[in-house]
Formats: sequence, C-alpha cells, structure tokens
Amino acid sequence: MIERRIESKLLALLEESPAVALLGPRQVGKTTLAIDVGKTRPSIYLDLESEADRAKLSEPELYLSGHDDKLVILDEVHRLPGVFQILRGLIDRTRRAGRRAGQFLLLGSASIDLLRQSGESLAGRIAYLEMQPVDGLEVADDALDTLWLRGGFPDSFLAATDRGSLRWRRDFIRTYLERDIPLLGPRIPAETLRRFWTMLSHRQSGLLNAAELARSLGVDGKTVASYLDLLVDLLLVRRLEPWHANVGKRLVKSPKIYVRDSGLAHALLGLGSTEQLLGHPIVGSSWEGFVIETLIAAAPDGTAANFYRTSAGAEIDLLLTPAGEKPWAVEIKRSLSPKLEKGFYFACEEIQPQKRIVVYPGQETFPLPNDVTAMSLPDAGRLLLDL
Repeated sequence: MIERRIESKLLALLEESPAVALLGPRQVGKTTLAIDVGKTRPSIYLDLESEADRAKLSEPELYLSGHDDKLVILDEVHRLPGVFQILRGLIDRTRRAGRRAGQFLLLGSASIDLLRQSGESLAGRIAYLEMQPVDGLEVADDALDTLWLRGGFPDSFLAATDRGSLRWRRDFIRTYLERDIPLLGPRIPAETLRRFWTMLSHRQSGLLNAAELARSLGVDGKTVASYLDLLVDLLLVRRLEPWHANVGKRLVKSPKIYVRDSGLAHALLGLGSTEQLLGHPIVGSSWEGFVIETLIAAAPDGTAANFYRTSAGAEIDLLLTPAGEKPWAVEIKRSLSPKLEKGFYFACEEIQPQKRIVVYPGQETFPLPNDVTAMSLPDAGRLLLDL
C-alpha cells in the first residue's frame, strides 16, 4: 500500500464542503483512496459502471434521501451526468437540516473543466481535487528510477517485473483508446489517437507544433487541437504554458507538451527496461517531464506553473510561482555533474526569481555560481512541500 499525500487534503475538504469531486485518470487509485476514507465514517459506495448500482439509482432522489446521514461515494460519476441536478436539491435540503459538509464524494476520470460542465448546478456546493499518479515524493528515494521507468500508476509501479509493468501499461493504453474514450463521447478512431499520443511521446517537452502534427496525421489543425484538448481533459497530457510578462523581450508563445505519466510515454515508445530508456534519445526529455510532474504536485495550491523562453535563447525549464510570491526558477539536468547554459543565467537576470534550482539525479545538495543550488528531486520537492 502506497501512502498517498492527497489523503489529508481530501479529508480536509470533506470537513468543509458538502460535495467533493476527486478527479484523475482511471487506475490512479481514486477508488482505493475513497473506500479508505469511507471506512473513517458511515458511508455507502456506488460504482456507476455497475448495472446493479445504476439500478439502485433508477429513482435517485428517493434512494439517496434514505442515506442522507452517510457519506455517499459515487464512482465514475460522469456516467450519470443527470445526477448533478438531483444532488443540488439533496445538498440544500440536508444543509437546512444542519449538516453542511461531507455529504457526497464524487469520483471521475475526466478533468475539472470536463466535469464542471456537468456540475454547473453544484456551483458553490462542490470542491475539486485532482489526484495524480504516484510522484517522486511518495516513494523511497531508492525507488525513484523504478518510478520514472514504470510511471506512477500503482499497478504498473508495483508490478513484479519490468515486463509485467510494461504489459499492464500497454493494456491500459489499449483499454483507454478502445473503451474509455468512446464512453466519454468522442468518436475518434483508436489507431489515430494512438498515433497522436505516440507522436507526443516522441516530442516530450517540445514546443507544440500543431501544423507539423496535422501533416503527420493527415488531418487539419483544428482536429489536432481537439485531440490535444481531449488528452489534456483526461489528465493524460500536460500543456505547460509559457510565462509572459513585460520584460521587453520577444517571448515564445507556444506551449510545451508533456505526456504526464512517464511510464505511459515509455510504453508508447516501446521502452520496457532501464537500459532501453537510457539508450533512447528521449531520456533527457522524459526525465524533465518526470521532474516537472513531481514538483508541480508538491507545490502549494494556487501555484502557477510555466516555462520561460525568449527568441534570443534565454530559457528556464520550469517556473513555479506560489500565490503572491516571486517565481522559483528550476532547471532540469540528467547528469551527475550538471552544467548550466548561459541562457538560464540570462533568463534569471530578466526575471529575478526568488530561488534558482537545478534538479539532477544525484543525492547531494551543493551550490553553483550565481546563487544556483543543485538538488536531488526529493530535496527540491520537500522544499516546496514546506512552503
């Protein structure tokens, strides 16, 4: 059992809000976490992919009213979008009776934006929490390379062998493409979406070039944009936006694209072992994406995540800006003796960040010129957790 850092946040939100939506990709551990939370209080669990459980909600208001003294956990809630309007009435009625929090826990495989379209009727009554795959701060330091190779989906990370992990990820990708995405509505050929997802893996950490992707797929730019929006909404791809400010420089405006789980990126590229990964051209970009996901997960709520790049070559891999504070500049290197390019120092002169960090795969923390500190990923993550 992997102890998930998000559990304390979920418990806090259930004490504050009548409904909480826990969102994340399938198989990320939402159900396991929800059932564990349900054991701490009177609760009832319904899986809306189960015909038997959906049958219980044939008269949802009548059924749910009979459990208004419990935490009702509704799994895969996007399968029953009409339930949101009913929840609104039940929440308001229970509020008037004096119970103001901890009524419903809704689990969904789509993003906050996608679910919010269905949940507009719950405005002011629901809190949203995103659950990501296991990150680099939730495993032992000596398991970090295994996590990077296999990714953070618990069944993949905990597999008995690398081969078993790769088989699980390939099955996961196939199921997502052939079953889960069509259930959400979009009618996209599975093979086309697989090709697109694989192209993004090859371009991990690269700037989005929609025209090039469109030519490769034989579709137009709008279609590529819709494919990308879908994978972003499903929390499978990250669109890291450029940092913009009035610094008198010509800034890059295209976002950078990352397949969020490194294990899925490796599976799409057929990389099943550490040796194969270290010998592949994607190794540096894959490590960069892995570090970025861990640091964003560790940053305080409300932290903006961007990258910085000018046409003159000044560049910072990741800028994390906690609410109301100056940004942290993070450079990511896959080398035990990290060397920073002039572009990083030029960018820092322009932005004047409050911290300058280079994350590398070693264990020690040591200073570099110009107030830069080299740190391991766990140390950098813990620094953010302490904010």
